[in-house]
Amino acid sequence: MPAIRIIRHTLLDPEEAWRRLTDWERHGAAVPLTRAIIETPPPTHTGSRFTMRTGVGRITFDDPMEVTLWRPPRDGSAGLVRLVKHGRVVRGRAEIELRPSPRGGCEAEWREELRVSGLGRPFDPLVAAAARLFFTRALDRLLRP
Repeated sequence: MPAIRIIRHTLLDPEEAWRRLTDWERHGAAVPLTRAIIETPPPTHTGSRFTMRTGVGRITFDDPMEVTLWRPPRDGSAGLVRLVKHGRVVRGRAEIELRPSPRGGCEAEWREELRVSGLGRPFDPLVAAAARLFFTRALDRLLRP
């Protein structure tokens, strides 16, 4: 299962960065041809479920996810959300962690481990490269002032 790790520093305070990075509908707006389908009522919590639907017309795939850990940043502490992907096409897990930075603002770390159905281990480097590009772009857009 290929793993990726992306780290970005932002001048946003941890609470604002958390709000942006855990607004699942905003993720849909940050990723081309994707929209979020929220399946549980807000606010997000452990057990919340949502699906990211990507595609055009009838050519789409769903990436259903469940929040398995929800620990927002509070009073200068780090925040961590863990998601498990339950899809037929994409499986794995994702984590977004926010840590206060001594330079001001915070450091955002996005980690993904994923498996694409039908692609064996020889495709792991290609999957990792595509995921890194895809999630780096999303992280940068979500944190943009």
